[in-house]
Amino acid sequence: MLIERATELDAKGIASVHVQSWRETYRGIINQEFLDSLKEESRYELWKESLKSEQNGYAYVAKNESGEIVGFASFGVERTKKFGIEAELYAIYLLDGYKGQKVGSKLFYAGLQQILKLNLKSLMVWVLNENPSKRFYESFQPEMIAEEQIKIGTGVHKEIAYSWNDLHLLNKRLEESIKREGVK
Repeated sequence: MLIERATELDAKGIASVHVQSWRETYRGIINQEFLDSLKEESRYELWKESLKSEQNGYAYVAKNESGEIVGFASFGVERTKKFGIEAELYAIYLLDGYKGQKVGSKLFYAGLQQILKLNLKSLMVWVLNENPSKRFYESFQPEMIAEEQIKIGTGVHKEIAYSWNDLHLLNKRLEESIKREGVK
């Protein structure tokens, strides 16, 4: 599995994973009509624009042996400025067939290295409470700092904000998680 910094050339693959992973992860959680309405073309335009400038944050992709993008993670400055947190993990999305293989940990680790290079001290992520991948974030022992209700499609869902205020400890936990599987 190759983990690398995303470029504009990766926008189409990221858009495809974005839509497919939403449909896989949120089936039965978010109404199907909304999931069916997601379009790769509109996500492609968003990702193409986002990847043009680091001011929009930065992203990493996971590519399989065939060079196909099977997951991505995106990071940047914390958007709300409500929590005194400096950086935000905007998203990690993986195709179902690649979950449980430490791909998410490797993507998280790659982004965290950039955050540490920028000398940012804290990080947060928002995750839907019903998302089964919530346990992934919880395995790195964050602090829960907020909850809010958000509307997606016709449903209202609880979203939880987690934060890490010791990024060196988070880095160590990610390294240990990756090493436990014998890959680095």
